[in-house]
Amino acid sequence: MSRHSGAKDSSRLDARLQALQDARELGEGVLPDQSLQEAFDVLERASSRRSLSGDHTVVGFFGATGSGKSSLFNAVSGAEIATAAARRPTTSEPLAGVWGAAGSEALLDWLEVGNRHHAAPVDGFADEQTGLILLDLPDFDSTRAANREIVQRMVGMVDVLVWVLDPQKYADAAVHNGFLAPHASHGAVTLVVLNQVDRLPERDVRPVLDSLHAILSSEGLGQVRVLASSAVTGAGIGEVRAAIRKVAVQRQAQSRRLEADITKAAEDLRGAAGDGEAAGVRNAARTRLAEELAVAANVPAVVRAVGQSYRLESVRRTGWPVTRWLSRFRADPLRRLNLRRDSPAGVNRTSLPPAGAPERARTDAAVRDFADTASEGAPGPWRAAIRGAARAGRERLPDALDQAIAGTDLGANRKAWWWGAFNIVQWLALLTVLGGLGWLAVLAGLAYLQLPVPEVPRVEGWPIPTLMIVFGLVLGIFLAVTGRFIAAGAARARSARARRRLNSAVAAAAEELVVAPVEKEIARLAAFNKALQKAARS
Repeated sequence: MSRHSGAKDSSRLDARLQALQDARELGEGVLPDQSLQEAFDVLERASSRRSLSGDHTVVGFFGATGSGKSSLFNAVSGAEIATAAARRPTTSEPLAGVWGAAGSEALLDWLEVGNRHHAAPVDGFADEQTGLILLDLPDFDSTRAANREIVQRMVGMVDVLVWVLDPQKYADAAVHNGFLAPHASHGAVTLVVLNQVDRLPERDVRPVLDSLHAILSSEGLGQVRVLASSAVTGAGIGEVRAAIRKVAVQRQAQSRRLEADITKAAEDLRGAAGDGEAAGVRNAARTRLAEELAVAANVPAVVRAVGQSYRLESVRRTGWPVTRWLSRFRADPLRRLNLRRDSPAGVNRTSLPPAGAPERARTDAAVRDFADTASEGAPGPWRAAIRGAARAGRERLPDALDQAIAGTDLGANRKAWWWGAFNIVQWLALLTVLGGLGWLAVLAGLAYLQLPVPEVPRVEGWPIPTLMIVFGLVLGIFLAVTGRFIAAGAARARSARARRRLNSAVAAAAEELVVAPVEKEIARLAAFNKALQKAARS
């Protein structure tokens, strides 16, 4: 393998490991802890393995009791490294045969293999620059739990997996369902050896191999190389040794094994997470949420109060001065709701009635519908996470909406330009009436005192004092009636402005407590899918 190719493979492996790490972190709190822990274990193993000898390829021999695994190990090693037969009927602890490059000690320490044998050169295993470690491992069907634990651990740590099967149990479900099928993604670093073929009639060897191929293909391992051998006769030993040597010389087994681990971890995370992307937050759903929350927060009542307050203030400022004082006895609706700007400083709550069961139900339904719409298409765990994010701020929502309303400038203290003009004219009209009445009162007083009464000026036969009274009264009534019409129209306009501002304030509260958390979870799902896709890309 060239240096350029090695650097490229290393860079690709780095990128996939980082992507798996990103996916694992993004999945925290959403996916099952077991799935996340398995991905973490892969990352930990990858980090540890890459920090150790890159010049050694670790090949593990796995097999069931009676498969002749240790005998095959010895035959391939060219020496009686593994004690066999009566003295050692089963393998109880890992045993290592080491060839080639120095630097295997730390790697074997990490593998927790204490029984080590630096083997003599043998055909194919004599290159000092090509480090090779063969491991003879306990039987995977051992009755001892400790042995089975060693096998499970080593399956996840060696660079190359050599599965040793025998003609009698080559289709055993224990090895296929428990080990081979779950590691279908590791086909590139898997070798299957049908051992003890000397026990089969020659005519049966090929049919058994074909049957084994078919079983492996059904498990997704159709690309795995299958060899026949016999540790007793030596048949096929050279082919097994050559296959192992080829893997060691290429020095790609470590990276291929790690890539297979990443692929499997990504597949497992995908299996736990499910497929799909969330539909996302649409403007229509955002608007509908704000509208429903506005109703639940009594925004329509506040809008009505704004209009009523404006009309009342208009009467107080532009009504007939003789009767306008009566309006002082009517309470200002906005002041009653604690929504006028001249309320005591520091008050940031309204006096709106607290949310009752109908309002809470409406709020919950609005939040639920919004979350359902936004999470549509997302896989189960992420859909639950998106819904949970939407509901997380539900308890704070009523208070936040109340504060949003309290903090909205409703324009309650803003004076209308026409109030001043109407007020001046109203007072002039009243003064005209009073002037006419005073004039007539003086004339009446003079007549009562039998004093000379001057001639009253007339216009078209009408005494001017009388005209002043009539004119003032008519003008005052006209202004009062006209002012009410103007106030009604202006109140509708002010109410509309208040509604827009209140809806905007409610929407901002909904954005902070509902929309933003939902969008964050949706973005997390998108990033998770992207990272997982990158991690799974081989």
